[in-house]
Amino acid sequence: MTVVFLGPEGTFTAAAAELAAPGVPRLPMTTIPEVVRAVRNGDAAVGVVPIENSIEGSVNLTLDTLAFGEPGVYIRREITIPISMNLLARPGRRLEDIVELRSHPMAIPQCREWLDANLPDVRLVPSASTAYAAEEVSRADGTVAALGTALAADRFDLDVLAKDIQDRDGNTTRFVVLGTRMSMPTGADKTSLVIFFGEDRPGQLMRVLDEFALRSINLTKIESRPTKQQLGEYCIFIDLAGHVTEARVAEALRSVHRHVADVRILGTYPRADRLVAEANGPDSEDAYAEASLWFRTIIDRIDS
Repeated sequence: MTVVFLGPEGTFTAAAAELAAPGVPRLPMTTIPEVVRAVRNGDAAVGVVPIENSIEGSVNLTLDTLAFGEPGVYIRREITIPISMNLLARPGRRLEDIVELRSHPMAIPQCREWLDANLPDVRLVPSASTAYAAEEVSRADGTVAALGTALAADRFDLDVLAKDIQDRDGNTTRFVVLGTRMSMPTGADKTSLVIFFGEDRPGQLMRVLDEFALRSINLTKIESRPTKQQLGEYCIFIDLAGHVTEARVAEALRSVHRHVADVRILGTYPRADRLVAEANGPDSEDAYAEASLWFRTIIDRIDS
């Protein structure tokens, strides 16, 4: 078993990969599509990539790769990790020495307020990851710093000039564990999907959302993204509380599928917070089972 992840070592994704499969050999990849491709081709049993940050929102490349790429890779689990950003520099450097800052494009905006207050004139340079940025700083002169983890500081012999400089307490990144099969229900699950509307019709989005609302299915995330086919054409990414094997979720998905061009399930998997979505009364599994048995009695009275 091999775990591939968006590398290199020393990143938050590496920490998520260790949580996903403790002690299992892991292989860093340069890009998110490479991780997905390795899982799809069977070169690795598990892949780990970031999908959302509480400050900066979705990782669009992950969404696009799963939604528009070749099928066969699914989200099997989600892992959330608190994010602590640190300012890293070569030993002996001071804050006033820094003229250039490097980090991942999603890391820099997470510290925008601190940077405006403490390094307002610093030149911002994107890097492939926080760990790559730290490695670059270890080879650069003393005027270059990086945003990264304390682990990266240890790995590349850097000093931490400032700790926990993210703009918001509770800064958290959600990572997803990828595989070629979806997970069994646990009772505390989430389903991710993308809806392609096809022909544009008035009220189409409302009709789709109503299918979930009528069955008391909580939508924990709704986000639109361009389909990349033509200007003004969008698809909708949805995270919902529940597993596709639940009767009310299955019925909602079947109904949604009738109204749109396509529904692509990105995964159905255990929630990181283990929160159980209670379904009571007419939306409970028992109510759906009873309704199915009742309808069966009607069908049984029809001549064959």
